[in-house]
Amino acid sequence: MEIVEHNADVKSWRDDIFFILVEPKEPGNIGSAARAMKNMGFSRLCLVRPRDVMTDEARWFACNALDVLEQAVVFDNLEEAIRDKTLVVGTTRRMGKQRGLVYPVEQGARRVFETSGENRIAVLFGRESRGLYNEEVDQCGFLMTIPSSRLQPSLNLSHAVMVVAYELSKAEYAASGGPAPSASLMPQEEVGLLFARMTQVLRLLEYIPRGDLDMEEKIMRNLKHFIGRAGLTQWELNMLHGICTQIEKKMGSQ
Repeated sequence: MEIVEHNADVKSWRDDIFFILVEPKEPGNIGSAARAMKNMGFSRLCLVRPRDVMTDEARWFACNALDVLEQAVVFDNLEEAIRDKTLVVGTTRRMGKQRGLVYPVEQGARRVFETSGENRIAVLFGRESRGLYNEEVDQCGFLMTIPSSRLQPSLNLSHAVMVVAYELSKAEYAASGGPAPSASLMPQEEVGLLFARMTQVLRLLEYIPRGDLDMEEKIMRNLKHFIGRAGLTQWELNMLHGICTQIEKKMGSQ
């Protein structure tokens, strides 16, 4: 199969896509993921609390993608890894109402591609044995799932990386070029501050029953999924902060 080469010296939308592996245990999977990414022209690999990284096994599986492996950025926690990202997308094979919006990988990859160009996007891959935890899924605007057999639904970590990277590349070719210009979105660090403020405002309005932490968690989870699907521009962020300010003034808290 012919691989289309990409000029590493030219800024590409691919440079805004960050593949984040959460607590990977097998060095071979990390190396294989690096190789899969480079096959499709991607290079931004991030690791959250990996067990090992630069082992002989990882280097061997990386093959000619040692540069991607060696340049991988290691984080102590997921919050640090996504702090400066404007859109966070998760991968999963598990469904459920609390998991928010789940797209087939082809459709999800198309949305990621369309948002890239002006925005830094994180694509999360969970643990080999347990995937992403619910609290990590809550950080995602939406999820992508890879259709697989019910008899063997779980994919190897590096295989999942390859499928997603391939679908992202396919989205570019389907669009006959790079992504259309998109609005610059605010990073998760700024959006997180808004969510914290919105929680306080909802409490002030008594929209959330006093002391009902389960309801509060449910409402905020749904708001995070709703807003996280498309992200927020600077103007939209300022508008929502302004609405919160007016509510606080009207309620006499300032």
